[in-house]
Amino acid sequence: MNLRLNCDMGESFGIWKMGYDEEIMPYIDMANLACGFHASDAVTMNKSVILAKKYNVLIGAHPAYQDLVGFGRRSIRCSLEEIKSIVLYQIGALQGFCKAHGTSISYVKPHGALYNDMMKDENIFKAVLSAISSFDKNIKLMILSGPKNEIYHHTALFYGINLLYEVFADRNYNEDGTLVSRMNENAVIKDELEVAQRVTTLKDKGYILSVNSQRLFLEADSLCIHGDNEKAFEFIKLLRKALL
Repeated sequence: MNLRLNCDMGESFGIWKMGYDEEIMPYIDMANLACGFHASDAVTMNKSVILAKKYNVLIGAHPAYQDLVGFGRRSIRCSLEEIKSIVLYQIGALQGFCKAHGTSISYVKPHGALYNDMMKDENIFKAVLSAISSFDKNIKLMILSGPKNEIYHHTALFYGINLLYEVFADRNYNEDGTLVSRMNENAVIKDELEVAQRVTTLKDKGYILSVNSQRLFLEADSLCIHGDNEKAFEFIKLLRKALL
């Protein structure tokens, strides 16, 4: 597998700093930049685009429900028109900064609850696709890799959008390919060596182990490490070595 590292970034807000963007950016291939609805602000977005361009990192829009207090991790009941509009709004905001600095958005990766809802609800998935398609069909959509990849692929093609399949290096999986809920203590893997071993196994053998040690064979274009993980910087450096 030719795996690229992606990380959720640009999530600081005003004087409140989150993550280790300056340290992590040189080690990743793709940066999922918050667009102001769950985190970030105009100044942070601008700085994040400049930083990504400096290290030749692909820029992804990271749109979310309008939920700063809940960090976008709470589902908010929205009409399909609202979902399409909030995704389009956030892509447009980030693209404005990209255009100002001579770069552009390469892909969209919804954040938190919107990401989870998109993977569970076909109509929400289509609303996200519709927003991207109306903006720029060259922008790809990143989704959670799983047993239904082929179904998602055919749906996306109807909108003229290509997909990127993502695996989470530092999250535990259920047997059905879904992520263990963050409500559970074992949702996030905090041991660097365990994460590195998972990545090596995926790269060489094409599978990762579920939380109950079942093999999950997953197609993968990109691996995600969360920038708010307290060991994110250490994880990124280990994974970069593992993928060489």
